[in-house]
Amino acid sequence: MQVAKKSGIGMDGSIASINGDTADSVKLDSPYETVRQLAACNAVVVFSMSGCCMCTVAKRLLFGLGVGPVIIELDEHSAGPDIQAVLYELCADGQKPVPAVFVGGKFLGGVETLMACHINGSLVPLLKDAGALWL
Repeated sequence: MQVAKKSGIGMDGSIASINGDTADSVKLDSPYETVRQLAACNAVVVFSMSGCCMCTVAKRLLFGLGVGPVIIELDEHSAGPDIQAVLYELCADGQKPVPAVFVGGKFLGGVETLMACHINGSLVPLLKDAGALWL
């Protein structure tokens, strides 16, 4: 059995792979690996809290565009606090870690970044490139 070292977070928001191993062969015993695998294996992932109004805004925007993101409700997940700590590391100063949106395996940001991308027209091309939209 292989033991994974703690993965790193790239400057571009991507979560670095470990020693060239595929996600299938790495044991998911760290929250970094959990986040990395979820982001790498799904076109769009939203880390959310079930009672958060901004999380609801992010999810409704994506659903409204026709995207079916994988949604992880951190307050209902056994590793929620550990995953939230990983998300804190991804956020720039002053940003809240939840909701956290990953598109195409890369960290896009929170609701502010998601809305800004939608308003400036860059969100739909990102979603198309990630395979989340086909139109």
